[in-house]
Amino acid sequence: MNDPTVPAVPSAASVDPAAPGRRRVLRGALALAGAVALRPPTAATPALAATPTGSAVAVRRFGRYEVLALLDAHGPFPGTRQAAFPDATAADWERARRLDPAAFGTGDTWELDFRCYAVRRPGGRVTLLDTGIGPVGSPASGWAPVPGRLPAVLARAGIAPADVEAVVLTHLHEDHYGWSVTPEGAPVFPNARYLVQHAEVAALGPTRTARTYVVEPLLRAGRLTEVDGRTVLAGRARPGGAVTLLPTPGHTPGHQSVLVEGGGDRLLVTGDVLVHAVQLVSPAVRYAFEADPATARRSREQLLDDARRTGAVLATAHLNRPFVRPWAVDAATG
Repeated sequence: MNDPTVPAVPSAASVDPAAPGRRRVLRGALALAGAVALRPPTAATPALAATPTGSAVAVRRFGRYEVLALLDAHGPFPGTRQAAFPDATAADWERARRLDPAAFGTGDTWELDFRCYAVRRPGGRVTLLDTGIGPVGSPASGWAPVPGRLPAVLARAGIAPADVEAVVLTHLHEDHYGWSVTPEGAPVFPNARYLVQHAEVAALGPTRTARTYVVEPLLRAGRLTEVDGRTVLAGRARPGGAVTLLPTPGHTPGHQSVLVEGGGDRLLVTGDVLVHAVQLVSPAVRYAFEADPATARRSREQLLDDARRTGAVLATAHLNRPFVRPWAVDAATG
């Protein structure tokens, strides 16, 4: 969710940009922006406990594809929402509250879901889109509500690790790759190829946590595939539908979203092109941890324009609802 190399908030300016992982960036932001306590993980929490925002699995069908929204976790983001989105106005916040009221916690806090998606095709073949925050001890442990529930949620959906033939990583932030490998470095999904944009890997320094924790183990296992630009992963645009990787840089250098086309319907899995409803109601609002805010804004505006023009549904990673119709936003928040 945050870019650990180019912190964009003044309160994070003192953070070493070469430090592995993002927890130092977040802690730097907390120190000056006003912190809220992280929700501590608890072993007593059931693996599939109910959350304030809905069920662990939500399913929609797009032609021959079944798309499953998989709730890995829910919790507060460290710091205040105004610090995270410094350009947002009171009017922006009010419109966002009407769209996603569960995002507004006590005071100025931000409550969010951590969500992955699975695309199940005929014959039970599965493509997993992102792998969540991971177990206790994963790189996200310094700030996210670990342990995530993804393995149990997949089991509830009838998906075994061996059923997954592809894992698409929208980008290499630790709340999106946490269940990719075990703490020992073995691929969690043994039959899958893991796909990431070449630009995303190329931007990593040699000591970055994403490289040491996930990229290098997947390379050693022969499971990492770097793609370059728009890539059709499965099917064809007509007649049966397709799953296509779409470069949407800005949040990170090689961020990608995923387009699912089927039966005349379109779904856009956004990744972190937008991370809060305030960016849906006002796409010009920057997120403080975007690597390149101007590029991120262009990607966000283009994705939302395309979605409205084609009638696509959005599948979001961090809004407190998995599926959003962007063309209905104005009616809901106007």
